[in-house]
Amino acid sequence: MTRRPGRMRPSSGATITDVAQAAGVSRATVSRVMNGRPTVDAAIAERVRRVVDELGYKPSRVAQSLSLGRTSTVGVIVPDLGNPSFQQILHGVNRSAAAAGYRVLVADSAETPDDEPALIEDVRRRTDAVIVCSPRMNADTLAALLPRVQPIALVNRDEPVDAPRVVVDSGAGVAEMCRHLIGLGHRRIVHLDGPVGSNAQAARLRGLTAIGEEHPEVELVRLPCGSTIDEGHAVFDQARATGSTAIIGFNDLVALGVLEAARDRGVRVPRDLSVVGFDDIPFARLSSPALTTMSVDLEEVGETAWRALEARMKGEEEDGPRVFAPVLVPRASVDPVA
Repeated sequence: MTRRPGRMRPSSGATITDVAQAAGVSRATVSRVMNGRPTVDAAIAERVRRVVDELGYKPSRVAQSLSLGRTSTVGVIVPDLGNPSFQQILHGVNRSAAAAGYRVLVADSAETPDDEPALIEDVRRRTDAVIVCSPRMNADTLAALLPRVQPIALVNRDEPVDAPRVVVDSGAGVAEMCRHLIGLGHRRIVHLDGPVGSNAQAARLRGLTAIGEEHPEVELVRLPCGSTIDEGHAVFDQARATGSTAIIGFNDLVALGVLEAARDRGVRVPRDLSVVGFDDIPFARLSSPALTTMSVDLEEVGETAWRALEARMKGEEEDGPRVFAPVLVPRASVDPVA
């Protein structure tokens, strides 16, 4: 006998079977209503929705995903989740994705380029699309991977590949920072290089090369470093031994490590040595002295990456890479050369 719908007591444990019985319909009809399918009679759909509200029924996200063929989830892969820069990008992605009804699954590749392709493919299998931030793999590996993981968007890779791209112009940023230091009389400057394979590092090298040609009177020294506070601290003595009057950290974390090492050794910043960073993470303005840096709105980078990915998911045409120009933020860690 078919049970006629009536006023039900809400139940947090209600199942799709309970809803179907109470509404006098099949489970398939309930599923179609919950998934927004237009094939159900309007009066029946309204009856099902009323029963759903009365019973407090919450459909399984997994079941909905299987029914719709999508997960309403996107993946974000970063090389170092402990880096505040990637946290800010992630925040921008998450906020924009949530507004569009998507959840975000995060994975950390731990700065290991060899592991990136398998990790990206694994995340893509669990999601509808992926955003990959600053992938370290080489260009050939990336090009071979992209057809297997579409739709995908890239942050900080500027090769012309089949994916929407959001890029911070690190080359222009480091060039502007160098010009700022040169204008203050610095003629020997150390750049602490970032991770091998980093697109930002390759762009910095182009910017430094341009400055070397523009200012042949300036000695630009490059030292291997990395992207963490500890790596900035560890390379301080080597950087100091060059006799340079200014140090440019690959990012703000490296620069903060340099500041810490300078304090440990009694080197006064900026009186004895000028130190600058890149990214303008929140800690940069709180350091002592406050860190001069190149500012990038990284949350907007994340929001832009989401919009680019969403457009790719919808099959919309892309206008080319979205490029962010860093802005110089002078603070207290730089002085003119005495």
